[in-house]
Amino acid sequence: MKCDRIWRNARLATMVMHKDDPIGVVEAGIVAVRDGIIVYAGAATDAPALDAADIIDCEGRWVLPGLVDCHTHLIHAGDRAQEFEQRLAGVSYEAIAHAGGGIASTVTATRLATEEMLVASALPRLDALLAEGVTTVEIKSGYGLTLDHEAKMLRAARRLGGLRQVGVRTTFLGAHALPLEWRDDPDGYITLVADRMIPAIATAGLADAVDAFCEGIGFSPEQVARVFDAAAAANLPVKLHAEQLSNLEGAALAASYGALSADHLEHAGPAAIAAMAAAGTVAVLLPGAFYFTREERRPPVARLRAAGVPMAIATDCNPGTSPLTSPLLAMNMAATFFRMTVPECLAGVTREGARALGLLDRIGTLETGKQCDLSIWSVGRPAELVYRIGANPLHSRIVKGRHVR
Repeated sequence: MKCDRIWRNARLATMVMHKDDPIGVVEAGIVAVRDGIIVYAGAATDAPALDAADIIDCEGRWVLPGLVDCHTHLIHAGDRAQEFEQRLAGVSYEAIAHAGGGIASTVTATRLATEEMLVASALPRLDALLAEGVTTVEIKSGYGLTLDHEAKMLRAARRLGGLRQVGVRTTFLGAHALPLEWRDDPDGYITLVADRMIPAIATAGLADAVDAFCEGIGFSPEQVARVFDAAAAANLPVKLHAEQLSNLEGAALAASYGALSADHLEHAGPAAIAAMAAAGTVAVLLPGAFYFTREERRPPVARLRAAGVPMAIATDCNPGTSPLTSPLLAMNMAATFFRMTVPECLAGVTREGARALGLLDRIGTLETGKQCDLSIWSVGRPAELVYRIGANPLHSRIVKGRHVR
């Protein structure tokens, strides 16, 4: 079989689940690519006859799928270091938000920024993710809260994919917070989001999904349902920030719409877990936000696991509650704080991250027919990627079969 490139002498964590092997380990493995697509990934002894001018000796390194950061807010202006100091002094996230801080302060800064400024400020954050093996990233809007500013954010996010070798998925998050100009008419703002913003964003092809923040300081389940109805009419899948600070049964609502994911979930109850399991909705866990806001209630990982709900892990990179640009640290936090296992953490930033974006048919595992996105690591065993703090053993990042510096 003629190939463009072959990686040999590799140890593979294919992330293809087997009965006694949740990460699909293949010792003495080979990955072969043609036209950016994997044509073989498996044991060298089982490989067909392969021929390529470019053969790379991995020297026993571990090869995983490229990492997937499935929940970020990379596009924004400004920072909220002052609010960090306030929280250290004991002021709650809710109190800061009610005083006009929180998301509202980032909205002000983002509205003042040009599209070029947003791209420039996001690139260092994106580069930090890429330096730790990320090959696909989701980027949300949600700091513009007008049609023009939300579209500006989504255009900036799309541009990042042209400036760096990375897959970018964009999510419209117009129902992120109530703009100050609509503070006396939240239902009116939701009407604007549902009736005008979503159709316009969809027509422009700027979003791959629609998200909302279902919370006491965000929007009610009834308001979120209106947003989801509009997304369905525009043929856009949905996801939801749910049960981060309280239990409004947002995750169950999301599951009833066949949501790709419900994210955060610290307060998720049995009904939500059962609904997610039945719908195949992924639980996206965000340990950076849990850590940074000093929350005490952990997401119900054991119950999610028992119910068979897929669990992804993401950085939630954002200026207010998770200024985190390290998927490796996110995995360590998920293991340490949430008691996730090493295989669950590795799957959370590969297979399940891809599933949370509706992309598991294309990326997330090392299988024939999938895009050849790889992360190659100088480690003795995959557990080191979860175990170490502050270390980055990435050797190579491969996107569509090509090495990317």
